[in-house]
Amino acid sequence: MNPVFRRLQVSVTQQALNQVLTLCRATPSIRHPVCAPVNERQYRSMPTHGIGKWRHFLQRQAPKKKKDKHQMKKIIAPTDTAYGTLNVKVSGYDMTVVEHYSQYIHNFCNRLGIKVSECYALPTKSTEVLLMQEQGTKMYVDAILKTHERVVQLSALNAAMCPVFMDVLLKHQPEGVQLSVTEHTEADFQARFKARPEMEGLIAQIKY
Repeated sequence: MNPVFRRLQVSVTQQALNQVLTLCRATPSIRHPVCAPVNERQYRSMPTHGIGKWRHFLQRQAPKKKKDKHQMKKIIAPTDTAYGTLNVKVSGYDMTVVEHYSQYIHNFCNRLGIKVSECYALPTKSTEVLLMQEQGTKMYVDAILKTHERVVQLSALNAAMCPVFMDVLLKHQPEGVQLSVTEHTEADFQARFKARPEMEGLIAQIKY
């Protein structure tokens, strides 16, 4: 290679290096945050502009409505070809047997296509069995019997299917379980809830 060209290249590179060094000296040195003092907190003066907030991404949900009191459903009136609202009541002292029999009635209605409005339990009733002493007049509690009741409410039961329906239920009725079918009334709806005489008395005092 020609020595003249070599000298030109060396002079050009030296000039470029000199320019870079002058620029580095002229620009202020940038202090890295790692090299900053420990007690200095630079981020306190910097605005965050909502960094890390995520609740504004969620859609606003409507406020939950308060649960209303249980309202009585409309009683279906009977027609020439179908019954109205009927209550199939199952009661007994063994809760397991009563529960299984009510489930059997519910499943049987689903198979026959009979519409079941609802299935619910009535409050348990307790009966005390009293015995009198042989030599005396005092009576003592010998046992406490608890009666469990379940209700399967039907609507628009076909009159032609009713005899077959009742025949199957009676054939599969377990021992110690009572079965009854009655029309649904407002008194049956009120029997679902336990009476609270103390609370009712306080509500009456507040009203008056």
